[in-house]
Amino acid sequence: MADAAYDADTLRKEISAKGAIAVIPNNPSRARKYLIGKHLYARRHLIECCFSRLKQFRRVATRFEKTARNYLAIVTIASTVLWIR
Repeated sequence: MADAAYDADTLRKEISAKGAIAVIPNNPSRARKYLIGKHLYARRHLIECCFSRLKQFRRVATRFEKTARNYLAIVTIASTVLWIR
């Protein structure tokens, strides 16, 4: 799932090569239009809300951690806190 800004043939091919379905609305300037699953795309707000809540944690939003391992640990802790609430 992505915004229309990510509507590129190369990205769509990469997604389909991994066996997934690209749920990206067509860019208005696109000549060839693709069908999108509107029901599935309507559910993307759940993902957007999740990222919004995670970014409320300062360490997640500003990415103070220097290594990917430590950043993943902070995101995991923040996700756990949100899940417990």
